Order: sequence, then C-alpha cells, then structure tokens
Amino acid sequence: MKLVLTCEHAAAEIPSEYSYLFNAEKYVLNTHEAFDPGAFDLFQYLKPLSHFRFYHSIGRLLVEVNRSEHHPKLFSRYSKKLDKDQKKLVKQYYYFPYRKQVEEQIGTLTGKGIEVLHISVHSFTPVLNGQERNCDLGLLYDPSRKKESSVCRKMKELIRENNSDLVVRMNYPYLGKADGFTTYLRKKFGENYMGIELEVNQKFVSKNSMDKRIKSILKIAIQQLLQ
Repeated sequence: MKLVLTCEHAAAEIPSEYSYLFNAEKYVLNTHEAFDPGAFDLFQYLKPLSHFRFYHSIGRLLVEVNRSEHHPKLFSRYSKKLDKDQKKLVKQYYYFPYRKQVEEQIGTLTGKGIEVLHISVHSFTPVLNGQERNCDLGLLYDPSRKKESSVCRKMKELIRENNSDLVVRMNYPYLGKADGFTTYLRKKFGENYMGIELEVNQKFVSKNSMDKRIKSILKIAIQQLLQ
C-alpha cells in the first residue's frame, strides 16, 4: 500500500491580479475562512511517509479545490463576483492543474494494481456558530466502502493505543461522503483507492504550527498502518 498525501488548504495566497477582491477585508486572509491553520505544518511532518505528496497554496477564497467543479461553493463570497470568463481562467490556472496532478499520480499507481491510501490533511475550528466541537481528531471516509472503514477503524485504534486521552471520531466534524476531492476520486478509481480526510482540531495549533505531540502520534499511527 502506497501513501499519497495532500493538503488542499495549505495557505491563503491570492495571485496579484485578484488581490483587489479583498481590498475591503484583507484581514480575512489570515483567518480559517481562507486556509487550514496548522495543516501544512502537519503535512510537512508526514511527508517522509508518502510515496507522492501535493499541496495547494492558493487560498480557497479564490477557488475551492476541495469541491467539485460545479459545486455552488466552488467560488467564495469574494470570488463569485468574477464574471464567467474570469472564473474560467481561475479554474484553468488554479483549480484543474492541482487536481489533475493528484489524479494522474493515483491513476498511475492503481493502474499497476497498487493499493493507494490517500490522506488529505485538514484542520477545523474548535467552535462553530457558538457550538464547541467535541473532537480532537476526525477521520472522514465513506462508510459504504469496506476498505476505508477498516483503515479508519485501525487508525483510530493505533492512535488511541497509547494516547487514550484523545477524542477520535469518525465522520466528524464533517461527513466523509459529502462533496470533496476524495469523493470525486472514489468515483474515478476502484477498490484499490482509499480516500481519508484527516481533520485536526485547531486548538492544537499555535502560530500556524501543529502541536508536536499530535504530529508524533499521527506519524507513528500512519507508519504502523502502512506496515
């Protein structure tokens, strides 16, 4: 089994030709609305375990690479103001290239009969709409796919084996079968593809760096899972 590691919300970069969209609210580019704090740091830490790894530095407030092409939230409340031709260019330069390179590499492996474990690294805000999220680590998958279910159960077991204080939940704070890049890839590839979204609570993040203990726990668990 080969690990493909991705990070769709690594940073909040906005190409200069679109920076005017944020002139009135530049602060938003430093918030979770624009990227996943700590996710890229965790991605970097886990990189040595991966066969291939990819990250997207262009912020999701321009275009959301973790949504299907025709999803209503592909463009944010800022970028939806762009006209049809401008949106087409954004997709051409900042949406399709990222998704294509990930898809091609996974296709190369599965085409050779190799099992692929794709872990997409994310983080989530501890409180949303005034509600505290009772979770430290979330593992998102499609329950109808037996291999994904098995991998997530095993990963939860490995995480909690020596770290029983962590709250690990399945398909929380989001549903793994909802629209996303892994959902799209499941439809493209057969049982040799397993797409897992790893969600880490941002309470473990300081200055865009993930807590060292969390990084170590996850690295050990994924190492054991791959073995």
